[in-house]
Amino acid sequence: MRSRRKLAGSPLIMLEGLAEYGYWGLLLASFLAATILPFSSEVVFAALITAGADIWLSVLYATIGNAAGGATCYYVGKLGKTAWLERWFKINPEKINKTIRWLHGKGAVMGFFGFLPGIGDAILVALGFMRANIPVTMFSMTVGKLLRYILIGFGTDQLVSWF
Repeated sequence: MRSRRKLAGSPLIMLEGLAEYGYWGLLLASFLAATILPFSSEVVFAALITAGADIWLSVLYATIGNAAGGATCYYVGKLGKTAWLERWFKINPEKINKTIRWLHGKGAVMGFFGFLPGIGDAILVALGFMRANIPVTMFSMTVGKLLRYILIGFGTDQLVSWF
């Protein structure tokens, strides 16, 4: 069995630590989850809901953090340096090119799908790389992330009520 000391750097311990900071920890977890970093805000979100936090405040903080992280992905893409994406963020340039080809002709509204695990970050980076309309991208991305957290929040609340 691992000691607590060896687990200190693990993502699970880090997530538990962020949940202790309440809504601000959720905002940070949501921001990190929406960037290219492998992180999950759902654990912190569900922990707060389970602990009795207000669902709508949780949705608000999570959406703000996640939208800010998504905007970061957009602006990283807008820099247009695929070498940076590969070196610093471990994003395969072919994945970005494939996503750009898929997005071509669909427009900034595709930012709505920025909430999707795995491909959401690539969509937002590709939209930045393509210089998609910023207000439309940010609005559609935020709506997608808001709806996602509403579903997670009320789904978690419903699950908790069963137990």
